[in-house]
Amino acid sequence: MSASVPQSSTPPQKSREPKDAIASLRALEANVAKVIRGKDEVIRLCLTALLARGHLLIEDIPGVGKTTLARAIAASVGGTFRRVQFTSDLLPSDIVGVSMFKADKQDFEFRPGPIFSNIILADEINRTTPRSQSALLEAMSEGQVSVDDITHNLPDPFLVIATQNPAEHFGTYPLPESQMDRFLLRIRIGYPSPEQERAIMRQRGAADPIKELSPVIDHDTLRALQDAVEGVTISDPLLDYAMAIVEATRNSPRLEVGVSTRGAIAWYRAAQARAMVDGREFCVPDDFKELAIPALAHRCVLNSAHDSLASVREEGESALGEIVSRVAVPN
Repeated sequence: MSASVPQSSTPPQKSREPKDAIASLRALEANVAKVIRGKDEVIRLCLTALLARGHLLIEDIPGVGKTTLARAIAASVGGTFRRVQFTSDLLPSDIVGVSMFKADKQDFEFRPGPIFSNIILADEINRTTPRSQSALLEAMSEGQVSVDDITHNLPDPFLVIATQNPAEHFGTYPLPESQMDRFLLRIRIGYPSPEQERAIMRQRGAADPIKELSPVIDHDTLRALQDAVEGVTISDPLLDYAMAIVEATRNSPRLEVGVSTRGAIAWYRAAQARAMVDGREFCVPDDFKELAIPALAHRCVLNSAHDSLASVREEGESALGEIVSRVAVPN
């Protein structure tokens, strides 16, 4: 069997020096900000997930820019981009692809699905069945998919940005803990300020602003930044601080299940990426504190039951925030 996998449209370029790579990162941040106005912290969290080779879950009400943010990131980094609208009748083969018999070759040929792209927008991921949701697990964890006992590697870089609406839970399939754990960060966008919303309304009165964005970073530079994240220094006292918070989640009376070892590793990697976004080669306590809720809250399971996804999120974030506030910050 053969696999015809779409390749990146970005031409190969030589890797840049670190200072040029950081300049490219600043340009990437500014480019996305042209479309996502007044949400600098949200953009920085997206870049943190991208540099850490993680995946992003955007959980918010409709109409605040979840899809626009994903499209802006994709347009700014170039390469291939596919959007998959998750619905109740979506099949796993609609995501990963399918092997089809070719009469002229008397053999099966693999037809890659939309997962074979650099940036994937999984829109309303909780609208599809667990069977289709699980089709993303191998791709998100290992950067590959297996079809008919054959493993196919996915493009690099590879980023899944999923969205879901926490306010409406009719006809939805909540993501299980194993699927939630595959997302490095869970974020919200929120409403813009009145001034920013006014500017957005003026801007959106014309053409689609995404069409005006061009790639500002090549894939070689992006991969160099992702590789450099692993070299960001975390001191022993700072690691002890992070581990104290992780241990506290496992002993909290408000949480039935605390942060797993995989979750702790993800938080560690996210903190390194956050330092890189800030242009530093070392982590500070704020890197861990500011990422505690986005990186850990969706990995914990509450003791109490709640009526909606939104109330579960708020209670989980409250419990984690209480833990972080109690643990002393290292000097």
